Amino acid sequence: PSRKEKHPDLLPGEVVFCSASTVLKYTQDDLSQRGVFGALLCTNFRVSFVSDEAPTEEMVRTLFKNKLYGENDIPLSCVDNIYGGYEDKKKLITGGLVKNKYPSKIIIHCKDLRVFQFSLSFSKEEDAKKIFQGIVHHCLEPKSLRCLFAFSYCENTSYPGSYSYCREHLRKNQTVMFDSVEDWTQDMKRTKGNCRLVSENSNFELSPKLPQFFIVPTNVSDEDLTKYQGKGLPMWCWSHHSGCALFKTASLPLIQEDNVAQTYTEKMLTAVAHNHLYSVKTEDLSDTLPAVQDILLSYNRFKQFFLIDNTTEFWMSDMKWFSSLDNCGWLDIIRQCLQKAVEVVECLEKENTNVLIMEEGGSDLCCVISSLVQLMLDPYYRTLLGFQSLVQKEWVAGGHAFLDRSNHLHLKDKVESQSPVFLLFLECVWQLQQQHGPAFQFSETYLTVLSDSVHVPVFTTFLFNNDSHRDNILRAETPHKPRSPLNCPTVWDWSVQFDCKAQDLFTNPLYAEKPKQDTSVRKSYRPKHLRQLSLPSSAFKTPPKKGFFKDEADNLKKILGVKRLSRWMLSPSSDSPQTSSSVREFYEAWQTKHLDYHGLLLPCLDGPSIRVWMQRYLRWIHDVQILGGGPVAMLSKVSEILGEVQELQRQLDRHGCTLTSNHKGARPRAKTVAVNAARSSVRLSSSFPFVTSRNWSFKPAIPTSLLQSLMVTGMAGNLADREDDGDPESLV
Repeated sequence: PSRKEKHPDLLPGEVVFCSASTVLKYTQDDLSQRGVFGALLCTNFRVSFVSDEAPTEEMVRTLFKNKLYGENDIPLSCVDNIYGGYEDKKKLITGGLVKNKYPSKIIIHCKDLRVFQFSLSFSKEEDAKKIFQGIVHHCLEPKSLRCLFAFSYCENTSYPGSYSYCREHLRKNQTVMFDSVEDWTQDMKRTKGNCRLVSENSNFELSPKLPQFFIVPTNVSDEDLTKYQGKGLPMWCWSHHSGCALFKTASLPLIQEDNVAQTYTEKMLTAVAHNHLYSVKTEDLSDTLPAVQDILLSYNRFKQFFLIDNTTEFWMSDMKWFSSLDNCGWLDIIRQCLQKAVEVVECLEKENTNVLIMEEGGSDLCCVISSLVQLMLDPYYRTLLGFQSLVQKEWVAGGHAFLDRSNHLHLKDKVESQSPVFLLFLECVWQLQQQHGPAFQFSETYLTVLSDSVHVPVFTTFLFNNDSHRDNILRAETPHKPRSPLNCPTVWDWSVQFDCKAQDLFTNPLYAEKPKQDTSVRKSYRPKHLRQLSLPSSAFKTPPKKGFFKDEADNLKKILGVKRLSRWMLSPSSDSPQTSSSVREFYEAWQTKHLDYHGLLLPCLDGPSIRVWMQRYLRWIHDVQILGGGPVAMLSKVSEILGEVQELQRQLDRHGCTLTSNHKGARPRAKTVAVNAARSSVRLSSSFPFVTSRNWSFKPAIPTSLLQSLMVTGMAGNLADREDDGDPESLV
């Protein structure tokens, strides 16, 4: 068959660069050389394997099918590492090592943790050499931004969701894009913030590093906006119902002799303090959390335990698996971020003070902590659309350098900038979602797909470093004629990747919706404090003369002046015994109160509570999948019961009956469509909905080669008695 027949589902703008036939794709089963033959292609979007075998009925009716790429497709940006198999040796490949000799086997490790192994031994020598060199070149060699597939796709597709259309479509669905004055005004009004909106950077005249629109404390002057190109400028994130607020900033590199910079910093701190009760606490995240490069090193060690070439390798790592994972430090970094977020929450919720978090760039760990704080305090951001709005506000508009951190272009000078900071945030969100499931409208599958989408070079959301970068590229002009803004979708238009049935899996069926309140009872009433919704009144001591501070705030400002402001500025430290004790008391007091899924949520940070995100990390490893079991089986049953309850409710409503409930939360909504569609005993496994082809066996089996090895060395009898060398209290 022709190449077109072998790959009929090319996307608009997708071009095949090279291909080879009679390529063997290995399975992960043991150390055998079993697999399936087919064609291996490299396009400007993906590395794709097209099997010679006809697809089975099960594969054709796969529920969770991605429209952009399939089970045997690897987007170029998703390629992590490429190894060459030379006889019995496995060698890491870089761009400069493939000019002459090519290996007999290609091993590709993906950023979504899939592992592919292809044998080129049966292909024509010329085709094998071309496909290997082509894959290495297009996956690993430096390239320009315009070479990413998004530009070819958007220029050649009839996709109806142009950037403007997509934006309007998202607005109708209440996803706030934070690319207009109205968006920022709406969010500040929603949180009853009392700061000022800055629109002077709409054309990036103030600074290319700042967002087009942003919010600063009222006392920040126009002159202050441009002084240090956005560094040291406190940017509003969120306002607490009591009046205090959370701000973030890119810290100013202070020189001891630079009095001008010191004066500017004090002025910005004063402006933050003026927001509420003339108080502010500062937190330099660069001093208290791991550096960006430390995050990368830890994650690189962690992910190696899930990149499995064969099942024997996985079984050999099983005996010390938990302690090895813990030693990587990735789970501890997740715990540190959640702990820091709880400290900030305590300042806002309990101490009722403004908080200014800072780091060198202001767009990495600041994004992580500010987003987590808002998730813990604001139930709006736990809805699917609210969460998408949060990512738009804190990460996209907030200037997180997605392009540099992902290093989609494989630029040598950007290697030091690479780091999975956004994945770290999603890991923290997953911990919260697992501990307080009914509080989140979005599901674990949604978070997993979002982590995958970072490496799909189609969406504008993850292709740029800031607003200015995005605007310059999308509105660039050709040498011949001006080009209108490029029509590229955002990742939030999930219809580009999934149909409606698949998108049903993004919604948590156990989500407890907020009950509708009688608006006639509360009209324009703003309570002084709502902390009792989360904390008992005896949980903390009321500051002395609290009323005095409220009533005489103006006089205090005049008396204290700028020079004495430092008396009201504290830098909380996680290492401080007083701080850790205060946070512990805060958490224990919160635990004594009945859990309100629409109130304050705090994570449990004890050792075993920080777990491994199994769906994301183990979904491709067949040996750990549970046929007909796992979390999806329990979810399926609970969802079925909820569906029956809802049907009974509808029948009662039709007969004019009403049911009342004293439960604090609302009746959960059961999304049963997606789960019911997966009732097949073959397809419903613990890896659902990420199902790969597999001939299931009801008998768990140790790989043959490993079993023989154990029998020869006499280890088979006492394998079960061997203990993990790690500390049992540190287990995941």
